[in-house]
Amino acid sequence: MSRRPNEPRRRRTRPPQRQPADLWRPPPPLAPPAPIAPASDPTAMVRSLGEPPLGTASVAAAHHIAAVVERASALAAALAASADLLVTDDDEPA
Repeated sequence: MSRRPNEPRRRRTRPPQRQPADLWRPPPPLAPPAPIAPASDPTAMVRSLGEPPLGTASVAAAHHIAAVVERASALAAALAASADLLVTDDDEPA
């Protein structure tokens, strides 16, 4: 695009200089984690969604999904116990 002869030339303005982020600063300290209580029925949420839409295989799929969720819940409880975060009888669940 050409300019008209009577128009003054416009100077390009530079964007303001940004300060670089300090990526290597130490992070703020974290709050201590809350105690973790295992779910009494880990498959409740998955079952609330209904049967998987897989036709004749939906019953088998629901069984396998429930097995995976129960196993994940057991592993999460074991991990919480190994970190001393599992709720005991003395603690109140959050």
